[in-house]
Amino acid sequence: MGMNTGNKKGAISDINVTPLVDVMLVLLVIFMITAPLMLNGISLELPKTKEVNPLNLSTTQIVLSLTRSEELFIGKDKILESEIIAEIKSKFKQNKTDVIYLRADYGIKYGSVAKLMSFLKRGGITNIALVTEIETNE
Repeated sequence: MGMNTGNKKGAISDINVTPLVDVMLVLLVIFMITAPLMLNGISLELPKTKEVNPLNLSTTQIVLSLTRSEELFIGKDKILESEIIAEIKSKFKQNKTDVIYLRADYGIKYGSVAKLMSFLKRGGITNIALVTEIETNE
């Protein structure tokens, strides 16, 4: 394997990979920063509690969000109440899990959250984890 040192006149036929590596590193950094933000696409004001179990939500976890206007979302997809149980159970099979993470807006009535949890439990979904934000001492 020889390397062209520029002694000959003419075009250099070697590929310069430095710009390619630079672009790939920039893209990697961009994806690393934006990937966690993509999970929280539904804007909710979560209740604040002291940290009990640290939780990093990922795309493999099933996250059910209940907005202040009582709309339901699985991940970023809006879903009807009549379709929730079937959709969650199919996601359980896909992701090989049985835990659903429930995010409910702070301003929603407690009764609405309790009714949703009761509905899920009647449908056979019993492993429900509530997602909150960590309380800061400000």
